Amino acid sequence: MIKEITEYNKKITNEMLLNENAECLINSLLDSNGNLNLAYLKGQIPDKLFTAFEEFLDMNKFSETISKYKKELNDSGVGNNAFVKNIINESYGLNFLGKSLGKVLARQKSTTIFVPDEKNNEEINKNSKNVYITADNLEALRHLKNSYSGRIKCIYIDPPYNTGSDGFCYPDNFYDDVETIKTKFGVDDSTANAILGMTSNKSNSHNAWLSFMYPRLLLAKELLSEEGCIFISIDDHEYANLKILCDIVFDEKNYMASVINRTKAGGSNDSNDIAVEHEYLLCYKKDYTVIGKIELNEKRLKEYKYEDEKIMTHGKYTLKNLNDKSLQDSKGLHFDILCPDGSYLKGSENQWKCNEETFKNRLNDNRIVFTKKSNGQWICNYKIYLNEEKGELVYDDDGNIRTRGQNLSSIQIDDLNGTDDFTSLGFDGKLFKNPKPISMIEKLLQVSMKKEDIFLDFFCGSSSSIHSFLNYLAKIHNCCNYIAVQVKEEVKENLKRFEFNYIDEIGMERIRRAAKKIKEETGADIDYGFKHYTLIDKGNTIDKLEKFDENSLSINYEIMEEFDSKSLLTTFAVDDGFGLNPYIEEIDLDGYIAYRVENKEWTEEVVLYLLDKGFEDKHYQKLIKISNERCLNISKVIVFGYAFSMRELQLLNANISQLGIKFNNSIKLKPIIRY
Repeated sequence: MIKEITEYNKKITNEMLLNENAECLINSLLDSNGNLNLAYLKGQIPDKLFTAFEEFLDMNKFSETISKYKKELNDSGVGNNAFVKNIINESYGLNFLGKSLGKVLARQKSTTIFVPDEKNNEEINKNSKNVYITADNLEALRHLKNSYSGRIKCIYIDPPYNTGSDGFCYPDNFYDDVETIKTKFGVDDSTANAILGMTSNKSNSHNAWLSFMYPRLLLAKELLSEEGCIFISIDDHEYANLKILCDIVFDEKNYMASVINRTKAGGSNDSNDIAVEHEYLLCYKKDYTVIGKIELNEKRLKEYKYEDEKIMTHGKYTLKNLNDKSLQDSKGLHFDILCPDGSYLKGSENQWKCNEETFKNRLNDNRIVFTKKSNGQWICNYKIYLNEEKGELVYDDDGNIRTRGQNLSSIQIDDLNGTDDFTSLGFDGKLFKNPKPISMIEKLLQVSMKKEDIFLDFFCGSSSSIHSFLNYLAKIHNCCNYIAVQVKEEVKENLKRFEFNYIDEIGMERIRRAAKKIKEETGADIDYGFKHYTLIDKGNTIDKLEKFDENSLSINYEIMEEFDSKSLLTTFAVDDGFGLNPYIEEIDLDGYIAYRVENKEWTEEVVLYLLDKGFEDKHYQKLIKISNERCLNISKVIVFGYAFSMRELQLLNANISQLGIKFNNSIKLKPIIRY
C-alpha cells in the first residue's frame, strides 16, 4: 500500500503531465476522422482571429500539419516536439514559481493512514454519516478523490489570506535537493533553487501562496459533482491572483460572480488611505450547474400582503405595474386595455410586460387588478404570488409547495455577526479573529444543496460552515451530510488559557455545542453527530517498507506493529471507492476476523479484506463453509501483504482461486496483495 504508493509518486514528473496535456491538445484539434476540429478551434480564440484564420490560412494544410505532429507525438513523445511545447507554453494563463510543482502534488497519492477516534466514534456518533478529518488538507483531498470524485455538491473554503500577519507560510515541503526538483519538474538550476528556497524557507510570497492553493483547487474540481459549486472567501491581498487561478482550474465560463461581503462597519482606522470594509466571495460552478435561490428577506416578504381565493395553495400576493417602458420596444406589447369604468389604457401610450394573449389569460384567471391613482388615473397591475415563480407553483425536493426565493445578490451588507455566532455558544471571542457569519454561508447552502447532497469544507477553522450547515438542515429537515477538514494547527500560546491547544479541537467542540443548541431549539430530526479521523503520516515507516523483502518466508512483525486493522480498513475502503460510510460486515472465520465491505449506492464492488496476521488453514476452511451457506457476492479479496508470510500468500492464492466464490456468477477470485 504505502510502499506501492511511494513508488508511484516517484514516477510522476512534470514531463509526464506535459505529455498528457500535449496529447489532449492535439486530440482536441482533430476530430475522429483526423480532420481539423473547427468548432473546438473557434471556441479557443477570438472571433476576429478565427475569421483571419479562415481567410488567410490553408485549413487543409494546417490539418495535415497537426496530423503530422500527432504522429510525431505518438512516435517520440512530447519531449522531442518543440511545436507542441511552444503551443502549451505560450497559451494564456497565470505563471508563477511552483506551478509545475502544484500539478505534480495534485496527481500524487497519499501515504497517510486514517486513524479513527474510537472515543468520539462510538455511542451517539456511531451511525453518523458526517465526517471531521484532522489532517493537512492536501493529504485529505488525495484520499477523498478516490471515493468522492464527482460526488460533492457544494464546497466552501476560507483559506489563509496571505496578509503578511495571518501566519501563512508554505507548508508542503516534499523535496529537499535541487537535482530531485530538476528531474521531477523539468526545470533549470535557477528555477530549481528558487523552488527549493520557497518550500524549505516557509515562504509567504505570492508564488508560495499560489503554489499552495493550486493543487488543492485541482483536487477540489475533481470532487465537485456535475451540478456542484465552490465558494471561496478571500480579501484584496490575493483576490486578483485567485480569480485568474480559478478561471484556469474551473474554466472562466463557469465563473458566476465575485460577491462583495461587508465584513465590518467603520474601518477608517485600519488604513492610511481608503477604509476597507469588505471581503470577496468567489463563486464558480461546474458545467451543468443551475443554482437555486435564497429565502426572501424580511423586507421582500412584507410586500406580499394581499389575499384571494388561492391563498391556501398560492399564498399571499403582491402587485406589480403591468406597464414598463424600460423594456425594449416591441409591437406585441402595445394594445388597449379596458378599465372597470369603460375607459381605456391606450397601447400607444403604454408598453406592457406581456402580449395581449397572456394578458387575457391572466385576466380570466383573476390575476389582473386595477387600482386608481389620486389623480383618477387607472393603473393595471398583475399579481405575483408568494408560492410561485414565473407563474408556476414552487415545490421542494419532497413535492411540497414552498415559498418562492430570490437570487443571491452580489453585494451582501447584512452579515456582520460572525463573532456573535461564535460567542453565543459560550466561546471567548478572543479565540478566533473574525469567524465567518453563519447567515452568509447559509445563503450559499440554500442555492446549492438539495436532498442527500454532500458538503465539504477543507479549511474548516472555527467550523462556522458546519454550524451554518446544521442550522440550515434543521430548517429544511433534510438528510445532507458534510466532510470537514482542518490541519492540526496549534493555538497561539497566549490563547491556550481557554483550554484548547489546537484549532481542530475548537472546531469539533463548536460543532458539538451548535448541534446541542439547535436540537434543543428546533427538535429537528437530523444527523447532529460526526465521526472523527486523524490522518497519520507513516513517513518513519517508509524506509522499513522499502527494505522489506516480499519473498520473505516470515511475517515482518516490526512493520505490523505500525498498523492496526481499523485504520487499514478505513484507509483501504476510502481509497477503493467505498467512502467513509460503507457497510462493513465482520465475518468471524473461527477466530480470525475478515471484513466484507460494500456501498450499494455507489458501486457494485464487494470486497473481502484480510488484514491481520495469523490466517491459518482452519480459517480458510471456515470461509469455505460460510460461502457454501450463503452467497457472499465477493468481487475482490484484498490482503495486507505484511501480515502474511510468502508461504501463506501462496496457499491463499491457490485456495481462493479454487474457492468458487463468484461475482455475477462469472468472475473467479484472485487475491490482491498490498504492500
